[in-house]
Amino acid sequence: MEERSYSVSQVERAMKVQEVILRAIDGRLKWYEAAQILGISDRQMRRWKIRYERFGYDGLLDRRQKRPSEKRVAVEVVQKVLTLYRERYFDFNVLHFHEKLKEKHEIDLSYTWVKNALQTAGLLSKGSRRGVHRKARPRRPLPGMLLHTDASTHAWIPEIEGQQDLIAVLDDATSETYYAQFVPQESTATMMAGIKAVIEQKGLFCALYTDRASHFITTRSGVSPHRPQQAAALTQIQRALGQLQIELICANSPEARGRMERLWETWQGRLPQELRLAGITTWEGANAFLTQQWVPFHNRTWSVKPSGEGSTFVPYTGDALNRIFALQHDRVVGNDNCVEFEKRRLQISKSAWRLSYAKCRVKIYEHLDGTLSIGHGPHTLGYYDAQGSLLVKKPVGVVV
Repeated sequence: MEERSYSVSQVERAMKVQEVILRAIDGRLKWYEAAQILGISDRQMRRWKIRYERFGYDGLLDRRQKRPSEKRVAVEVVQKVLTLYRERYFDFNVLHFHEKLKEKHEIDLSYTWVKNALQTAGLLSKGSRRGVHRKARPRRPLPGMLLHTDASTHAWIPEIEGQQDLIAVLDDATSETYYAQFVPQESTATMMAGIKAVIEQKGLFCALYTDRASHFITTRSGVSPHRPQQAAALTQIQRALGQLQIELICANSPEARGRMERLWETWQGRLPQELRLAGITTWEGANAFLTQQWVPFHNRTWSVKPSGEGSTFVPYTGDALNRIFALQHDRVVGNDNCVEFEKRRLQISKSAWRLSYAKCRVKIYEHLDGTLSIGHGPHTLGYYDAQGSLLVKKPVGVVV
């Protein structure tokens, strides 16, 4: 027997009835309220409920014209999906929730069905259309040719009030994440720590792509009508990368750093929910979760193979990383062989190769671990703790 297609009015009516029934199944409507919305009696509402339980969506259509689909989803499964989303996965995006259904609850439904069910039940709002079409920039062919780094301020750890900053370093060729860390605030020191960790782990790379934050590139133009013209000073990160011959590329817009922005979009839609499910409530626990679980999961799931063979990373063979990746400040030694630095007096001890350093120009190295050192050319004149007290021995791990 030839089957006839449904009219537009029949389909629209069935969609409306399904939406109301799903809201009633989800518990946000009483069944008598659903009957009032549809303009039918309570008895007829019970008939619709029974028909939907037996035949699914097709049961809401005129079954004299078409037999119900064999692929209909049981109403118990529909109710379980909606209940899981409402009670446990309420802050997950659709793709993340769809993966959890299959992985944790053995419910194998299509992504489209899950999305439509959530939207129909009113648990998920329909997204707006995307903006203008843009053409993606081709990836670099080899790892190490271009790295992205950025920080995202977001409510990453649900159990901690307020927002936290998350720093990440990403390879353009593969989307592999080399470094991720929660920090109290994005700054020169925290960004330096990330770059230094990547160099120690992978080696020197060719270029670093960043935004135009003031710790990456100076906002001073050096142009002023009230003072003599002078070149703008380099930032600490520019100076450090220059010493290692790594090119710094600063983007002019967020759209130019699309790969990094897409990473944040994905992580913001998944990472806070995973931290909540794991019961993470502290900074230390969150950073341990990043290192041990999240970054390996990201690299397994979203990294891609490079288009070329090999790598441009070059192992760093020097011993000056702790000096390079330290905040450097120029100072002049006083007549008493002390150096003034941020309300601290750093005393220089006697030296075997010079009687006095009075009036000499030296550098204060503010290391990432909070310790200080004084350098005069290749020589180190002293190591100090964060309060400025002289240390007899250099701190563990500091090589200058």
